[in-house]
Amino acid sequence: IEMIKRGSIDKGDVIESSKVAAINAVKNTPYILPYCHPIKITGIDIDHILNRDYIEMSVTVKSIEQTGVEMDALTGLMAGLLCIWDMVKKYEKDEEGNYPTTKIVDVHVEYKRKEIVK
Repeated sequence: IEMIKRGSIDKGDVIESSKVAAINAVKNTPYILPYCHPIKITGIDIDHILNRDYIEMSVTVKSIEQTGVEMDALTGLMAGLLCIWDMVKKYEKDEEGNYPTTKIVDVHVEYKRKEIVK
């Protein structure tokens, strides 16, 4: 986490790269998940909180469609988290090449709001 804060990760800016990965994934969800249809995305907000031992990430997706955007948000979230993992993995590996403390946990839809637009 300290290396991310200092900007000393060899591959570059972890948080900005994670945001780009998340945005790309949200926009491409129908190509990744075969039963999701293309929808018009009207907004994407991505937040990262760097805690002492972990990173919290949230992805909020907005759309005016007849279908929900939770799969788009989850796809963006996972892509953003995987981007972080990819960028820091060289620092996380043990001698055998495993990741004994690195994990992605507690992925869920925190809130969904559905409104009727007139």
